[in-house]
Amino acid sequence: MTQNNVNTTSSAPGMDIRPMQGLKVLELGQLIAGPFASKILAEFGADVIKVEPPGGDPLRKWRYVHDGTSVWWAAHARNKRSITLDLRQPEGQEIVRQMVREADILIENFRPGQMEKWGLGYPELSQINPGLIMLRVSGYGQTGPYRDRPGFGVIGEAMGGLRYLSGEPGRPPVRVGVSIGDTLSGLHGVIGILMALRHREQQGGLGQEIDVALYESVFNMMESLIPEYSKFGAVREPSGASMPGIAPTNAYLCSDGKYALIAGNGDSIFKRLMKLINRPDLAEDPDLADNQGRSARMQELDEAISAWTIQYDRDTVLDAVNAAGVPCGKSYDAADIANDPHYRARDMILTTTLPDGSDIEVPGIVPKLSRTPGAVDRLAPTLGEHTDEILTELGFDEQKRADLKSRGIV
Repeated sequence: MTQNNVNTTSSAPGMDIRPMQGLKVLELGQLIAGPFASKILAEFGADVIKVEPPGGDPLRKWRYVHDGTSVWWAAHARNKRSITLDLRQPEGQEIVRQMVREADILIENFRPGQMEKWGLGYPELSQINPGLIMLRVSGYGQTGPYRDRPGFGVIGEAMGGLRYLSGEPGRPPVRVGVSIGDTLSGLHGVIGILMALRHREQQGGLGQEIDVALYESVFNMMESLIPEYSKFGAVREPSGASMPGIAPTNAYLCSDGKYALIAGNGDSIFKRLMKLINRPDLAEDPDLADNQGRSARMQELDEAISAWTIQYDRDTVLDAVNAAGVPCGKSYDAADIANDPHYRARDMILTTTLPDGSDIEVPGIVPKLSRTPGAVDRLAPTLGEHTDEILTELGFDEQKRADLKSRGIV
C-alpha cells in the first residue's frame, strides 16, 4: 500500500471522520517518548504541530541517515507540521502561549521543572486555556525524590524491572533491542489523553495534567513480579527463552541450527503437541493435565520437545506444529518482516516518499479501526517546513515573521 503526501487515506468513501480529527496538538517533546504519542494521534486525524529548536529534533540525525536525515524520521514524524522555535527566548515562549489558546493537547518530555522555568507550566497554561490537556513524560515523574534526575528509556527499563529479567541465567542483563521504555510511555500517554478527553466532555470542558514516568510505564508491564515477591518472597530471575511457571514454552533447536518458538502451554494444546512429538505418555499423564503440574516438570518437557525438533529443519517443524493447532513461529528479523505476506496483506508495510523523491518502506498503522482507520496524510516534515504557515495562522504578518527569523526566534 502506498501513502503519499496528499490525503491518501486507507478510509473507504462514506466512512466517518477519524476519531482525533478536529483536535490540535502541540508537541514540544524531542526524541522518542512524547513524539511517539503524538505520532499516534496524528495518524488518527489530529493536527500535530511539532515545535522544534532551531537545530531540530536530535532524532533527525539518529541511526541510518539518508540525504542528511534519519530514515527513522519518515515514520516517527509523519503527519506532523514543523515549526522552529527557540523556547529559551521570551518571544518564543510567548508564541507557545498563543498556540496554546487554540490547542487541545500539549505534549512535552523535558526534565521536570523545565517548562516552569520557561513560564509554561500547567497552572499558567491552563489559565490561558482551561480545557488544555497536558501530557508530561519524564524519567521518574513530576514528583518524588528522583524527579530531578535525568532519565532515558533504558534507565526506565532498568528501574521498571525489565532489564533484570532480560537475558540468560547467570549472565549480565541485556538491553531490549529497541527503546521499549520510551514507546511504552508514549502508549500510556495516549491512553491518558483519551481518558482526559473523555473527562473533558463530561465535566464542562476542563483539561488536566497527565504525569507519565518511563519507569512506571515499564513497571506496569511486569505482570506478577510484585505479587509473587509480596506473598512468597520470590524474586523472579532471568530465564532466557523460557517463561518460569508457564510450560512448555521455549525456543527449540532444529536440525538446521535454527530455533522454533513453540508455546504448548494451554491444557488441550499441550496434549496435541505431545501427540505430535510421539509422546502420548506425556499427553495422558494426569500430573501434566494443568499448568501447575507441567511447570514442576518443565525441564523434562523441554527435553522431550527438543528431542523431536532436532530431527527436522525449522520449516518442517513449524509446518507440523501449525498443522497440529499449536502456537509457534520463528524470531523475525527485518528481512523476514519485510518479505512476509501477512504483513503485506494487513498493510503493515507502507511505501512513502522521502524529500528527495526516493521511496522508502515504513511501518503501517495500529490499531486497525473498521470505520475510522488511521492514515498517512503528509510526509514527515523538513525542519521548520511549516513555520510561516503556522505563524500566519496565529496572525503574524510577513514583516513580523521576517523579524522573528532575523533574530533567531523561529
